[in-house]
Amino acid sequence: MEQQISYTATTNRAMEPGPFSEINRTGTWRDYVTVTKLGITMGNMIAVFAGYWLGTRTAIKTGLIDSFDVLTMILAIVGTALVIMAGTSLNNYIDRDLDQQMERTRNRPTATGSLTPNKVLIFGVILAMIGTGMLFVVNALTAVLGLVGLFVYVVVYTMWLKRTSTLSTVIGGISGAIPPIMGYAAAANVLDASAWAIFAFMFLWQPPHFLALAMRRVEDYRAGGIPLLPVLYGFEVTKRQSLRYVAAMVPVTFILYGLGTVGLGYLIAAIVLGIGYLYISVVAFYTKDDMKWAQKSFRYSLIYMTTLFVMMIFSAN
Repeated sequence: MEQQISYTATTNRAMEPGPFSEINRTGTWRDYVTVTKLGITMGNMIAVFAGYWLGTRTAIKTGLIDSFDVLTMILAIVGTALVIMAGTSLNNYIDRDLDQQMERTRNRPTATGSLTPNKVLIFGVILAMIGTGMLFVVNALTAVLGLVGLFVYVVVYTMWLKRTSTLSTVIGGISGAIPPIMGYAAAANVLDASAWAIFAFMFLWQPPHFLALAMRRVEDYRAGGIPLLPVLYGFEVTKRQSLRYVAAMVPVTFILYGLGTVGLGYLIAAIVLGIGYLYISVVAFYTKDDMKWAQKSFRYSLIYMTTLFVMMIFSAN
């Protein structure tokens, strides 16, 4: 059901004069903070730190470094945060026409016109340049990973798949899975089996997390003309797809233990939380309130991801 689907959306409305033509378009610092989607950025930082922590352990074992490097960590975290904020700012710039159609996004500065499109575009480019520059100071591998993540999120996901295909929630997951391995690369300057195990976990985590949100906001996405699974095929198909990704993800989370990267505490947490996630995903087919289930699944996905990254830190070998 995830084949590419042609879908026509109105993509030029924001380029035309709108109802906000007469309002103040100078913007405030709060408007600039809003377009960076700070909550998303901060939510990624624990994943970046976990990746850096595990990468540091690897680098110490291989003799690359002698101890934890605080300055490199700061550069990696701040640089990654700036690249993520660049991506969300450019996302706001590109999606301003869609945002005007959806209830939850119509008050964004780019949708109301309190920030002009050019200002947001320039702001996003500046953030990308500064963030990438900081990452190059760390090492080239981390900077390249940041650019790959930015390209996938802005060009592949936002400009293309989000408007044309249900695959947006899958392919877009690449950009969401890159921040933790940027942290790993910043410390170890290599992408080994442990780094790819973290990437695989986060890549498989993205679809069920976002599909739960898509169910909760299905009418908003329908109004915006965004071809997501619940919009085109309904909740039953969406829940089946979500279960498949969760079933694939749970065993993947055990790989880090098998590689000896983390200890037994992490494995126990992964098993317990994985069983919980599978249970929630199966219960979806017996619930009488799909919206309540979607909200529960969305919240659990956040708890699941955060807890596993915390356990990576405390259980690292």
